[in-house]
Amino acid sequence: MPPPSDIVKVAIEWPGANAQLIEMDQKRPLSSIIREVCDGWSLSGSEQFALRYADGPQLYITEQSRGDIKNGTILRLAISPARAARQLLERIQSHGIDARLEALKELAKLSADPTFAAEFINMEGIGTLARLVESGTHFGEMLAFTLTAFLELMDHGIVSWDLISLSFIKQIAGYVNQPMVDVSILQRSLAILESMVLNSHSLYHRVAQEITVGQLIGHLSNQEIQTYAIALINALFLKAPEDRRQEEYTNPLEQHLTEMASSLAQKHLRSIILNHVIRGNRPIKAEMAHQLYVLQVLTFNLLEERMMTKMDPNDQAQRDIIFELRRIAFDGENDPTGTEKRKAMYTKDYKMLGFTNHVNPAMDFTQTPPGMLALDNMLYLAKVHQDTYIRIVLENSSREDKHECPFGRCAIELTRMLCEILQVGELPNEGCNDYHPMFFTHDRAWEEFFCVCIQLLNKTWKEMRATAEDFNKVMQVVREQITRALAMKPSSIDQLKTKLRGLNYSEILRLRQSERMSQDDFQSPPIIELRERIQPEILELIKQQRLNRLCEGSCFRKLGNRRRQEKFWFCRLSLNHKVLHYGDLDESPQGEVPFELLSDKIPVSDIKSVVTGKDCPHMKEKSALKQNKEVLELAFSVLYDPDETLNFVAPNKYEYCIWTDGLCALLGREMGSDLTRSDLDTLISMEMKLRLLDLENITIPEAPPPVPKEPSSYNFTYNYS
Repeated sequence: MPPPSDIVKVAIEWPGANAQLIEMDQKRPLSSIIREVCDGWSLSGSEQFALRYADGPQLYITEQSRGDIKNGTILRLAISPARAARQLLERIQSHGIDARLEALKELAKLSADPTFAAEFINMEGIGTLARLVESGTHFGEMLAFTLTAFLELMDHGIVSWDLISLSFIKQIAGYVNQPMVDVSILQRSLAILESMVLNSHSLYHRVAQEITVGQLIGHLSNQEIQTYAIALINALFLKAPEDRRQEEYTNPLEQHLTEMASSLAQKHLRSIILNHVIRGNRPIKAEMAHQLYVLQVLTFNLLEERMMTKMDPNDQAQRDIIFELRRIAFDGENDPTGTEKRKAMYTKDYKMLGFTNHVNPAMDFTQTPPGMLALDNMLYLAKVHQDTYIRIVLENSSREDKHECPFGRCAIELTRMLCEILQVGELPNEGCNDYHPMFFTHDRAWEEFFCVCIQLLNKTWKEMRATAEDFNKVMQVVREQITRALAMKPSSIDQLKTKLRGLNYSEILRLRQSERMSQDDFQSPPIIELRERIQPEILELIKQQRLNRLCEGSCFRKLGNRRRQEKFWFCRLSLNHKVLHYGDLDESPQGEVPFELLSDKIPVSDIKSVVTGKDCPHMKEKSALKQNKEVLELAFSVLYDPDETLNFVAPNKYEYCIWTDGLCALLGREMGSDLTRSDLDTLISMEMKLRLLDLENITIPEAPPPVPKEPSSYNFTYNYS
């Protein structure tokens, strides 16, 4: 007979004594259990003690968290959080340097525990740490542990960052600005400043007065701190007031820039990131990749104002930009007359330029998006790549009317498309690492990207022999060409051009046909019959592959960790498919993690269901900012008895499908992910091709012939990884 669900068998340790093996009744108050344990070792004052986990983070056990204790867990009797906080607070204010250092080491470790943190903060512990920093008397290890404890305590969100004093900010900023500072101190100082900026609007202004992007550039050459520096740059960028991020230059014929864009796009910063980060001699870790992605998104978001700005047809300065486009294409030199009467005769030229409204082309830029951003792109092409611009315009104006590629309309729609592909104006997705190295190789990467794509569009138009009626079809092909090329992660603009040359219209048709064949195969009766016959065994093969992958296990990043010290956890299925093992890790593992390193487990028999997306408990708890589409699509949870959950956010769509499919197969339920259907179609297609070699006289799509005898020794192996 199995033990009651509210009885947990655990071992409890105490230094210098034999461990006690007890059956913990989860219905009893925790205080009575601690009193019983203390009596077993003849310890008085049980109210001064508490239970902690012996392994992993060694968190305190409370009435709220005791439900997480599993059978076989090793616990440790320790002094209570309040008593520990009081002792440490006294020790860090002692006069002995060695005693103070040991106390700060222990405090840095315990501060990650929310129960201890609450007690320490209630004793004005954060104020004490802040005064130690402000005094400027701590250096080296002692200062590093002080800053670590301070950041850990603040990260619990118990007190507001707005309480931080200006002198504390100046002291932390001073560590960042000093030329020779210990790496550990610099890392923690940058992380504290980042948290200040992200968590307090008022502190942003104070930090921005002490730290500039230019001062942070020098730290990017140090591989130990470059992730922290870029994270702070992103935070300053993200929280900058709108008036500082968006300040137009007065000359409308100059490409629209901003104060922040000018700072971020300066050649020195870009080259430092490119040479010391992207092309550095160390692989880019997940956190760095995320920060590069955030920087890329925030940089492109500078285009949002222009993208959402309509052109004013009555604004002469804006109309002059269109006159400049006409002049460069057809006059070659400045028009000395330049009168309104002369400009009124430009209708024919505007038609040749491909504008929809030939009389007043300014009306073409009144729709947002892409608004004035499209006109900015066209002007950049005309000024910087003048020969290309003139060639495109004149080449199309010399074609038959039905085959001409309207440059103006194409540029506007292409700008809109590029904004959609690169998600201009959207907030960065938490956990996303999708940055493109080529956007860090040029000071005007957006404009150069547009110039490459407009040439691609013109080339594809010719290859398709398109007419005006085919405009949308051409744009669909161009979108596919661009997205496929971006997926290859070209390292430079030139490499992007090479990738696009290999993705001409003929290649796109071939890829579409190949993908269609792999998905649909043939629809004749013999093929349908054969598909239905082999589908069960192929589906079983996929299930086994999924379960094998679960046995290998996967590493997951802890959601919501905004600090640079990454936290991970690992989960894998036992080889007999009866237990899920999981546990925290200090760093991302290289290969499989042994079962003995995973301290927690869930019997598969206790699992009630698997939920995904918005139905996950950890997605319901997230704020609107964090609950973005990217995270929702990768979230899933395991619900198990009695009312517990194990929450996941997969690192990518592939791992998401593997785990959700595998868990469904484990529970005997139907798998349903896109990856499963793709696997099934691919494997069926491959096996059908092999089996069809053994079938004779099949007519497609005529009536099915007699079913041939199956080969006596058929061997098909497909290794899907």
